[in-house]
Amino acid sequence: MKPNKFSKLTQQSLTLVGQIVLIVIAVSTIFAVLQEISHIWEAGAIAVGDLLMLFLYLEVMSMLNHYLGSGNLPVRYPLYIGIIALARFLVLDIKEIDAFKMFALSGSILLIAIAILIVRYGHVRFPYSEDN
Repeated sequence: MKPNKFSKLTQQSLTLVGQIVLIVIAVSTIFAVLQEISHIWEAGAIAVGDLLMLFLYLEVMSMLNHYLGSGNLPVRYPLYIGIIALARFLVLDIKEIDAFKMFALSGSILLIAIAILIVRYGHVRFPYSEDN
């Protein structure tokens, strides 16, 4: 079925809005990195939570870079971000976390890691064709 003028215009409009949102995300991430560096500078010390936040921002920027370069977004990137976010939460709140919550967070990290392995295996075992 051949797309009509309205669907082409809608597609172009959505692409433009998507690009604007990507720019907003990129600028916001850079601003957040600068805020984190400023926080580290003012504190005069680097905490593990600060490093994990910088890793989170780095993963977001890597995800944006990959998406802008290839036009597609691997599922792995958000999964990596999820692992880092859960690890940061676990590290920062270790004193207030009870045993069940710690077990649940650790299990969540393990499940996400297994999901990444499954996705990687599927990608290697069943690669995408150029038509898809």
